[in-house]
Amino acid sequence: MGISAIGVVGNANKLHVVDSIARLSEWAKARGLEVLLEKEAAVKLGERGYHGDELGSRADLVVTMGGDGTLLQAARIMRRSNVPILGVNMGTFGYLTVINLNEMFDALEGVLAGDYRTESRMMLDVSVRDERGESFEGCVLNDVVINRGNYSRLVDLETHVDGQYLTTYRADGLIISTPTGSTAYSLSAGGPIVLPVLNMILLNPICPHTLTNRPVILPETALLEVMLWTREAGAIMSCDGQVTYNLKPGDVIGVRKSECVTNLIVSPRRDYLQILRSKLGWGGSPTAASRT
Repeated sequence: MGISAIGVVGNANKLHVVDSIARLSEWAKARGLEVLLEKEAAVKLGERGYHGDELGSRADLVVTMGGDGTLLQAARIMRRSNVPILGVNMGTFGYLTVINLNEMFDALEGVLAGDYRTESRMMLDVSVRDERGESFEGCVLNDVVINRGNYSRLVDLETHVDGQYLTTYRADGLIISTPTGSTAYSLSAGGPIVLPVLNMILLNPICPHTLTNRPVILPETALLEVMLWTREAGAIMSCDGQVTYNLKPGDVIGVRKSECVTNLIVSPRRDYLQILRSKLGWGGSPTAASRT
């Protein structure tokens, strides 16, 4: 793939990120590349900015500068474009953004030379249907989380898979995750780690009242429907931890595999299992370590 235009999405609220975006812009322009800045970063630099769909349709490559949250935002706003995304970690944990800032220009040189590979990551479509019909539609790369918010009691979540009743969770909430999201909130809630090359839907209750309620792995073809049965108050739904929606009793949340995918450029120096060991601090015997 020839690259003539680079899109840039960054956390414009952080000065050091804006400075790094300016350096990237100078680097790209010196190589004859068009630079397309997302709106918020463009305002800080006094440049023309582009909204998500336009940015995704015009760019051959998108670089995100920030943490995993910045990459999740970019994945959602450009989900229809299939443009490859290179995540540069300027945040803290950086599980999705595996390229460090000091590696950025070397990584970009490799991409321009065609020396890179991408991973196609599954996304989920989410909708909310109330008594009047559809009231919300969205898409996530990591997870959909239904939680009790400020409500002091457990919520009741009647759950169906492909029209068949599964169970009614009495819990603090429910996490519906992609394989990519299995190392996010779901992991903290006791869920399994799922390699991102697999396509499946992970269902994981948050602090369920019934201890036999365990995480469930569903096929990628499944249609999941969750009805909020709590009568006294509503709940909150969060999409990738960034877009929230207030749920009312009787609302039905529908989740299924999206036709959209996120194409992530992955590090040529580190495979997924190396990243997993590093980010989660997994150790091993000295003999095992010497073989890696």
